[in-house]
Amino acid sequence: MTERSVEQKRESWTVRFAAAVALAAIGVGWRGFSLPQCAPAGASQGGPPKAQRLPDDLAGVSDAKYASLGGLAAGSQDAQERQRQAVQQLGLPLEVCTQKTGIVFRLVPAGSFTMGSPLDEAQRGDDETQHQVTLTKAFYCGKFEVTQGQWQQVMGTNPSSFKNASPRYPVENVSWDDCQAFVKKLCQTEEVPEGTYRLLTEAEWEYACRAGTTTAFCYGNDLDSSRANFDGNYPYGGSRRGQARGTTVAVGSFGPNAWGLYDMHGNVQECCQDWYGGYAGGAVTDPLGPASGDQRVRRGGSWFYSDWFCVCRSAARVRGTPGGRSGIGVGLRLARTTPSYP
Repeated sequence: MTERSVEQKRESWTVRFAAAVALAAIGVGWRGFSLPQCAPAGASQGGPPKAQRLPDDLAGVSDAKYASLGGLAAGSQDAQERQRQAVQQLGLPLEVCTQKTGIVFRLVPAGSFTMGSPLDEAQRGDDETQHQVTLTKAFYCGKFEVTQGQWQQVMGTNPSSFKNASPRYPVENVSWDDCQAFVKKLCQTEEVPEGTYRLLTEAEWEYACRAGTTTAFCYGNDLDSSRANFDGNYPYGGSRRGQARGTTVAVGSFGPNAWGLYDMHGNVQECCQDWYGGYAGGAVTDPLGPASGDQRVRRGGSWFYSDWFCVCRSAARVRGTPGGRSGIGVGLRLARTTPSYP
């Protein structure tokens, strides 16, 4: 699906922007939200008794806990068990945050999964061909989408359309090129080599989103707007109609998946590192996508999307030009390579 096809729908949302002001006033999901407390890695409840020393840009989160599995689809329990094993085997905390900017990451274990969607999944795209993917290394994945406050802190500006809402709302209205500038500046801010912080690859994104599940969403094969921020007038599967907020909401407003990652479905589209293209045939290991192209991949859907544009699904793919910005909600989630391996 291209930006042009969804921009046509944007016109119908003009009247809903007024709702953003009202939602900001009541503070959807953010008033009770507190920033994580960073502490030495050994203090993390999710960490092993003798965690390896973290690099200077990271600190363990002292109150980190494993996610609740209530309401999640089959496969979530096994995935969380693999996360627990990775914490122990790698000697790394379950959760870390950057020392200077407070961006929080969760440990995602290495593993294999089926990328793409089955032929009978409703609203699937022809570019979602199923294939086996193996990711050989664990990585730290952003617990939340990058927020307006974090972007402002690093870049000194806030490009978001909903900037009057709250610093806890995700940054949006950014391009892939803008995201590259952000990660470069973040590495400078945290005093680490360029590339230490980056966008997720498309395979990493879907693997992190699924967290062991094989259904359309980490919650199962239906979705309503009580579990994600999208146009609730057009629910997926057997769900009932719900709220169409017409705006982003604060990160962490809905329940996480089995690996403790929030807002993988809806809120804002998340830029991935890959060029858009057809999947390679057969099983692949640590794929990086095509070597070149003219559009970059986005994942996860946004507040704007409905069942008609059902790109909130785990397997759904959207693309856009690297320099293109869109008012329908384009942001980012970060990855950080794990510091070391046994």
